[in-house]
Amino acid sequence: MAKFFQHLLLAGATLAVFSCNQSTTVDDQGGLAAISKDSLSAHIKILSSDEFKGRRPFTEGETKTVDFLQTAFKGIGLQPGNGDSYVQEVPLVEITPKSVTSMKVQSAKGSFELKAIEDYVVFTKRTDTVQTLNADDVVFAGFGVVAPEYNWNDYAGLDVKGKVVMVMVNDPGFETGDTTMFKGKAMTYYGRWTYKYEEAARQGAKACIVVHSTAAASYPFQVVQTSNGGVKLHLDLRASNPYLLAMQGWVTHNAAIKMLQAAGKDTSVLHTANNKGFKGFDMGLKVSATLQTKAVFNKSKNVIAKIPGSKRPDEYVIFSAHWDHLGVGKPDAKGDSIYNGALDNASGTAAIIEIARAFKAMKTPPERTIVFLSVTAEEQGLLGSAYYGENPVYPADKTVANINIDGINFYGKTKDAAIYGSGQSELEDYLVDELKKSGRYLAPEAHPEAGLYYRSDHFSFAKVGVPSITIDGGNEVIGKEKGYGQKMGDDYTAKRYHQPADEYDATWNLEGAIQDIGMIFHIGKRIAFETKFPQWRETSEFKKLRK
Repeated sequence: MAKFFQHLLLAGATLAVFSCNQSTTVDDQGGLAAISKDSLSAHIKILSSDEFKGRRPFTEGETKTVDFLQTAFKGIGLQPGNGDSYVQEVPLVEITPKSVTSMKVQSAKGSFELKAIEDYVVFTKRTDTVQTLNADDVVFAGFGVVAPEYNWNDYAGLDVKGKVVMVMVNDPGFETGDTTMFKGKAMTYYGRWTYKYEEAARQGAKACIVVHSTAAASYPFQVVQTSNGGVKLHLDLRASNPYLLAMQGWVTHNAAIKMLQAAGKDTSVLHTANNKGFKGFDMGLKVSATLQTKAVFNKSKNVIAKIPGSKRPDEYVIFSAHWDHLGVGKPDAKGDSIYNGALDNASGTAAIIEIARAFKAMKTPPERTIVFLSVTAEEQGLLGSAYYGENPVYPADKTVANINIDGINFYGKTKDAAIYGSGQSELEDYLVDELKKSGRYLAPEAHPEAGLYYRSDHFSFAKVGVPSITIDGGNEVIGKEKGYGQKMGDDYTAKRYHQPADEYDATWNLEGAIQDIGMIFHIGKRIAFETKFPQWRETSEFKKLRK
């Protein structure tokens, strides 16, 4: 604990030094010179240290993280962002699996068992202590999508009430890349596993299991195991009491094949489900499993700070990043059990601290209020930002834009940049303009099939109509061979993403991160001095939500 407070004092001293130097280092354009690689790396190193225990909500790691952020924001001179407080309480429930049985699958040919964690992973949002599948029927429902605008309904003609639904990850068009079917390889929200569970619940299903595919999900099954196989957090929904699935989760591709074969079905249905007109079917299988859980209700914290606008203080530009990671979990091959989350997302959290320092260093204060929001429980399903979206401190119709940071470039300056989910809003135009000023360009999204637009905290703002964006640092690294940036990103996903190996590395080249943070600051600064509100594109599914 003493060492932790030494870190806080060091961070405060660092901020004080920069504050003293700002009057001589910041030019009339304001702010940019206050962004520091040394300060950025120092904050990442502290937030991702073993002392912070992986920054899981409801742990000592949360307490240290929230204290650190409040100290940092106060040190910069930011005002509390929620009345006279720097925090917004987020009511959550922590559900711990006490025991999970194997899943028994019965068919006309006999029965077999799938091993928990190894073959399948399930969890529940229900808070009673036991959830049971008791020889319940299994229905294969293709992608589990009901999308009238695409003339697609995988549940047409199916009765799934009280049954187990098995569906595929991603959405129609992914496999072929046919842009006439949904958006081809670019995932829509219908492709996200969160949507699959929501739709299955709307259809009255008892449970929903998603067939995993590394390509279609954009991550290996190991990520499913580490993210969903243990203690999970959910929003506390007792007040609204919605219908919830008894179980939801994933099965491996091989386990799904085994189930289809037991049902006497040609496994090619996993391919033909991409075709318009495909009909789901009762698999003639029954599954049994028991999940025992313990529920603990508690409150986590979003951290909020602000710089009031000088002319239009009731209009808001929100910079966001999630502070949480996975905490302490299953040890890796080296025996390391702390999931430090250095890039995901100590780096983004450190980046908004830098942007806050830049805005505070400006000689001319912003005309609109600038809000810095560090949210909890992103790793549990965007919970902190979802709660903020449903319970906003600042009205959504007065929130001009949200700029979210979820990871930074750690491999050097690039000639390009990218965004998650292109073609959504005019914020993309702001990015293109800023890139042109520095001789850069907007590259196509590297992995549109991953559905990253629906996997980061800006999505919670989009769902309430606020134009929002997360910017990716790009892949064309200056001085490196073609594809170097992509290679570095793919290597991170395969070897460090949601694993203990995501640790601070002193050899990172953070020049690209500083480049991008400065660019993001300039985009926010432009919006902060404008009178217009950036708009959604006509083709965006979120346009209708904007008041």
